[in-house]
Amino acid sequence: MSVRNLLLAAMTLGLVHSAQASEVFEQAKITAGEMLYRVECRRCHAPDTNDPSYGPPLENVIGRGAGTFPDYEYSEALASSGIVWTPAALRAWMEDNTGFLPGTKMRHVGITDRTVQDFILTYLASLSTQASDGTNVD
Repeated sequence: MSVRNLLLAAMTLGLVHSAQASEVFEQAKITAGEMLYRVECRRCHAPDTNDPSYGPPLENVIGRGAGTFPDYEYSEALASSGIVWTPAALRAWMEDNTGFLPGTKMRHVGITDRTVQDFILTYLASLSTQASDGTNVD
């Protein structure tokens, strides 16, 4: 085997290993996010629509309009806000929801640690059952 072929093989193995490590790391972030979600959010919000909860479920929350999930009594402030739940909006909400949107009914202790926010956001993104065009995926 030539040196060139050996180098190509080594580079290919390195890329495969790097991709596998990336997948493992992403799954670890989702798992950590789920654990933090259970501590910080689950007492009021279910992760999916099949699980009853006090607040609206957070499945497909990223990209959803605030105050638009059916059958919940949202505050007027939230329902009329026009906010779309982007990662940045969710981060601001987690940190200080009443500062982000005065007049909201939801009360919680702010999550100010950006690493905790990152993990929860990664978990919430994993709860999406919709493609970027809004169609359902299996």
